[in-house]
Amino acid sequence: MTKNRILRLLLGALCAATFTLAGPAFAQPVEDAPAEEAPEADTLRVDLNTATETELLALPGIGPSKAQAIMEYRARHPFRRVEQVMRVRGVGRGIFRRIRDHIVVSQPQS
Repeated sequence: MTKNRILRLLLGALCAATFTLAGPAFAQPVEDAPAEEAPEADTLRVDLNTATETELLALPGIGPSKAQAIMEYRARHPFRRVEQVMRVRGVGRGIFRRIRDHIVVSQPQS
């Protein structure tokens, strides 16, 4: 288990215990919660055919060398499906599983 996973588990247990002990004192109806304008990290969508290096770096598990490899690959072979990113050197199934919900592919320019 990684240190981050252990910390997340401990934090989750602490939050669960706090809300269990405090009961409804902290509960608020959803309608009273202020609307937030900031996009959530889960809504990140990066187009593999048009993304900048900075946008690619925002993907989990993608560092500078993998971002560069993706850009070099698409210059020769534009992506037609998101699964094709696994053809890029250094991007295997594990990385693909982490990024598949965050990537899209636009139609290549003819």
